[in-house]
Amino acid sequence: MSYKAQANLEAKQDSVHYSIDTHEYGGAACLRDVFTNKGTGFTKEERQKMGLRGLLPPSVQTMEQQLARVEHQIATKPSSFGKHITLMNMRQRNERLFYAYILKHMRSTLPLVYTPVVGESCQKFSKMFRRPEGMTITLEDKGSVAECVANWPRPPDTPRIAVITDGSRILGLGDLGWNGLGICIGKLSLYVAGAGVHPQSTVPIVVDVGTDSDEVRDDPLYLGLQRKRPSTEELVEFVDEVMEALNNKYPNLIIQFEDWSSEHAFLFLERYQNKYPMFNDDIQGTGAVILAGFINAARMSSAASGNDLADQRILMVGSGSAAIGVAKQLMSFFEIHGMSKEEARSRIWTTDTKGLVTLNRGDNLPEHKKYFARKDNGEQQYKELLDIIDYVKPTVIFGLSTVAGTFNEPVLRKMAELNKRPIIFPLSNPTSKSECTFEEALKYTDGRAIFAAGSPFDDVDFKGTKRFAEQGNNFYIFPGLGLAGALSKAKHMTDSVITQSALALADSTNEEETKEGRLYPKLERVREISNCIATKCIQTINKEGLARDGGFTAKLSEEELHKWVGEQMWVPSYENDE
Repeated sequence: MSYKAQANLEAKQDSVHYSIDTHEYGGAACLRDVFTNKGTGFTKEERQKMGLRGLLPPSVQTMEQQLARVEHQIATKPSSFGKHITLMNMRQRNERLFYAYILKHMRSTLPLVYTPVVGESCQKFSKMFRRPEGMTITLEDKGSVAECVANWPRPPDTPRIAVITDGSRILGLGDLGWNGLGICIGKLSLYVAGAGVHPQSTVPIVVDVGTDSDEVRDDPLYLGLQRKRPSTEELVEFVDEVMEALNNKYPNLIIQFEDWSSEHAFLFLERYQNKYPMFNDDIQGTGAVILAGFINAARMSSAASGNDLADQRILMVGSGSAAIGVAKQLMSFFEIHGMSKEEARSRIWTTDTKGLVTLNRGDNLPEHKKYFARKDNGEQQYKELLDIIDYVKPTVIFGLSTVAGTFNEPVLRKMAELNKRPIIFPLSNPTSKSECTFEEALKYTDGRAIFAAGSPFDDVDFKGTKRFAEQGNNFYIFPGLGLAGALSKAKHMTDSVITQSALALADSTNEEETKEGRLYPKLERVREISNCIATKCIQTINKEGLARDGGFTAKLSEEELHKWVGEQMWVPSYENDE
């Protein structure tokens, strides 16, 4: 064991600490453990005590000196994927150094650790395999899942956050099977970086039930099950066993579902949301971060037009799980402004590859599309996006189609014709799938677009003014949301808690950021933002009676709670081995 979990139940705070017992190690063993390893950072005293003399270069270096070397190594890599590999190698050698690097270079490193480079990483995950990471539970383990969970090398009170996928819908790349484990690893890295969740308390999990991709399955280097996916009935039965085993072993574990197919994403959210402490990031996390950006965009748009904040008409271009999840979350915007649920739903239109989604279109709609399917279109059906925009007259278009160029010049010009400040959110990932670029949105709306994307774009100098390319990145939401659930030992993560995370994010932009026209705070402030989100969400969790922390967080004032949450955030350091 590389550390000891020490839970002091009698202390004022209920938190898990990790410390390294150097006496458990001899010689090279501590150099092979990703958390205990300091590399050249071991002091002379530690080298003597731990049997490391002769195993390291003679120079003892600080973490800052090591970071300078990493910066040099990263700079020598010409491609983003090469930089990604370098970072992943570092994470598999020295976790503390890896996270110190991310925190120091947050903005430039996030695209390398997660979107968009993680997409290529998942496609090549089996080919890049070096050492086992995470938990793999396969369909062949059916009936013995509890044994797999018991083999996870962590004390029972230690795991706090798990990210679980079946690899069926990885970003915009489709069914990657077992390779989807790379998504879970990347996502949990962001939990550590963004909310200070201890790296040793995270659990990446892939539920490997096969893949329907012939290309993936027939690859001789593929490491997952060499079979096609089972029926939905068999999958549900198996995932039921997985969730029960995880909850029995780790009852306070917050489980984040990630990149499941649309049908199964909604199915499992409905099935487990009121049974286990879980949420779906694609549906709820995406919805929350976009709701936050939309709140601030609507404020800007209304200030320009003079219309009421609630006088918005939303067109969702795409109707997969993420799109419907976003749309359901956006209903909160209208409900906050006094509308009923039905009135809120009437302000949202959805499209798919066949056009405007309507109840009388004549096709067999999947269940998740029916919620926003229109019935006020009469006999008229609208297939082309321009025709749909003419009909709906939206103030905002959200792109979740995964089709690059969907928001072309005619579409953007039409939005600018209809609105003084059109709200343009191309949200598809990765960057190559984005419905338009930031530059295109500005060019074809004469700079009037209020823009946020799902992927990173460079800032643009437009007619002498620097315009900031906002990114509706789930990274703003899920670290603080998960941290809130973990710290309060939430029984469930309800819709009210998700909505609260969005409201907290929307209110997190400071005066300087608002003056710059930003919809979201600067990413460099993510830990501060996560603290604000976690504080507000813990208050909501307590208000709904869902905290299982013995009443500790409920007794704290908002100021005390905010301070306490900040104290729970892990900071990578060699000086303190916790």
